Amino acid sequence: MEVSFSKEVELLRLGAGQVFHGEGILAITKGLLQSGVAYVGGYQGAPVSHLLDVMVQAEPYMKQLGVHVEACANEASAAAMLGASIHYPLRGAVTWKSIVGTNVAADALSNLASPGVKGGALIVVGEDYGEGASVIQERTHAYAMKSSMLMLDPRPELGHMVGIVEHAFRLSEASNMPAMLELRIRACHVRGSFVCKDNVSPSVSTVATMAEPARFDYTRLAHPPVTFGHEKLKSGERIPAARRYIVEHRLNEHREGVHREVGLIVQGGLTNTLVRALQQLGLADAFGESALPMLVLNVTFPIVPEEIAAFCKGKRAVLVVEEGQPEYIERDILAALHRASVTTALHGKDLLQMAGEYTVEVLVAGLAALVERHLPEVGTVAARDWLAGNAQRRTDVARLLGQTVPARPPGFCIGCPERPVFAALKLAQQEVGSVHIAADIGCHALATFEPFSSGHSILGYGMSLASSAGVAPMMKRRVLSIMGDGGFWHNGLLTGVQSSLFNGDDSVLLIMKNGYTSATGTQDIISTPDEEEKARAPDRQQSLVDRNTTIESTLKGLGVQWIRSVHTYRVAEMKKTLEEAFTSEFAGLKVIIAEGECQLERQRRIRPWVAGLLKRGKRVVRVKYGVDEDVCTGDHACIRLSGCPTLTLKDNPDPLKVDPVATVIDGCVGCGLCGENAHAATLCPSFYRGEVVQNPRWSERAVESLRAVFRKALQPA
Repeated sequence: MEVSFSKEVELLRLGAGQVFHGEGILAITKGLLQSGVAYVGGYQGAPVSHLLDVMVQAEPYMKQLGVHVEACANEASAAAMLGASIHYPLRGAVTWKSIVGTNVAADALSNLASPGVKGGALIVVGEDYGEGASVIQERTHAYAMKSSMLMLDPRPELGHMVGIVEHAFRLSEASNMPAMLELRIRACHVRGSFVCKDNVSPSVSTVATMAEPARFDYTRLAHPPVTFGHEKLKSGERIPAARRYIVEHRLNEHREGVHREVGLIVQGGLTNTLVRALQQLGLADAFGESALPMLVLNVTFPIVPEEIAAFCKGKRAVLVVEEGQPEYIERDILAALHRASVTTALHGKDLLQMAGEYTVEVLVAGLAALVERHLPEVGTVAARDWLAGNAQRRTDVARLLGQTVPARPPGFCIGCPERPVFAALKLAQQEVGSVHIAADIGCHALATFEPFSSGHSILGYGMSLASSAGVAPMMKRRVLSIMGDGGFWHNGLLTGVQSSLFNGDDSVLLIMKNGYTSATGTQDIISTPDEEEKARAPDRQQSLVDRNTTIESTLKGLGVQWIRSVHTYRVAEMKKTLEEAFTSEFAGLKVIIAEGECQLERQRRIRPWVAGLLKRGKRVVRVKYGVDEDVCTGDHACIRLSGCPTLTLKDNPDPLKVDPVATVIDGCVGCGLCGENAHAATLCPSFYRGEVVQNPRWSERAVESLRAVFRKALQPA
């Protein structure tokens, strides 16, 4: 049973006059349908993947509207879909996560932006900065600049965001430029409401198809010699057309203020945070009205030089609030002011930090410096006291704690089938020696944290085997590359496996075959087990994906000769297989497929199944593991080898022993890893396996009654 978006799907059906209540990313999805989008694609990656997940589950409704929805193999294939808008008046939208997705899609984007589009083309990009981000700290803005694509950064209010989506398609069509819509995590999750419009069925769609293809037009190809002409069109026609539309439709918002001599230019997505920071300085009220003039850039590329110059003219100073580095917008504004001979002092990264997320605290510090320099009549004492108070509270907390709080890095889910693989890897390295490990993006990257601390590099999704090609020939011992089945289909098959076979590399590849792209929300992939397979054995702990040999057959078809498939929870067998791969006389690519279904998906499937059995009075057995505290030696090797959150410590009940003992707490899903580790590593025999039987058979009740009599007889009086 997969995650259900049935409520979200119903919200997409709302018509004119009805009120939508929900999250930002779902509002964006509704905006696409209200704009008459003809096709939607993308690659999963939280939080914008919500857009695609909902669309996929809304397939019956999408078919009614004539909207084609495609779950793409990677971001490059998603970007290539937008090619439909080059020749035809089709509005298309694709989505992916942040700069890492844009990097993958870069080739297709360049070839899309060169000829330009006839139908509106929109790319919804999830982007974030700072410690809360899960990816490298770069900006998609650079791609908009280099390829002359529109970049929109809407103010995070649901009605406004939906309006910007609708304008994005029109702006794309008016300028023939693809548009990128940047959404931070906070914007995706911001909640609110707006009054809906009716969804629009596209004039050309899956139910109103075209009889003939477009007439051949060489100028619509991204191919020499016409590409030089495309570059002239970008600067000579497309960007000017975009600027005209921006001004005519007032996409950038002008807000007046009482202190007109100092102004603020802010990315739309940062507006709410900026207003909150102004409130700390007494320069904004509870309704968001600012005492300082603001120019809210809902379109951050291209900027309109005349609009910038008009806003800055006559002011003593203007602060550009631009998150991330480098300061692309600030540089554009500097150039615009210089060319217009506007001498207003421009501030930006000189008063605000260069990198990282612009939180309220960061903005208050920058605004206080601006006010002290250019508005001395406005007091900053309260704001400075607020900042000092926050710093003092951190100091007080640290002092009261007495020592630094231990780091709590993210880790594998309880029962994750990938945890035992890394336990086996630790044990294998005790025998063969330390090996270079090329890690990858995915759940398995959590093994880079303790207690496994495993991985020397992460260079892109599905790129582990490719990244090991440079170091492998330099090592006396074979290197290990790790990738998930999601990474295998995304990029690893061609950039890794094909390249390794072509070059005759002598390496080891470990593929985590858990059945889904789990790290992005357990979306389906080509090797996901179908519903029939799941229904055949809903309670199996063993992988359901071992019936589906898509990965194995693909590897064999490419010519991989050394393939081993091992269930992940068999730690001893996995350890032995790893040792064989590192020491085998076979001098070619060796692939180990670690099979074990994602525990989250397994639990989603079996919980309703178990509930149904109990409701019908059927017998249900639940496995429970525990530790015999009288046997436990207290050396905690089991914890260091496992790292499972449900395997922890408690005080030793023996008054003569001071070392705490291991214990299994509630939350254990009965995967059996603790026992497998104890066997594989020859640890103390303190683990036990029990079975909790609900709705037992009459014979089991009778046997238990006899056991109870004997137990009572053996107890002391």
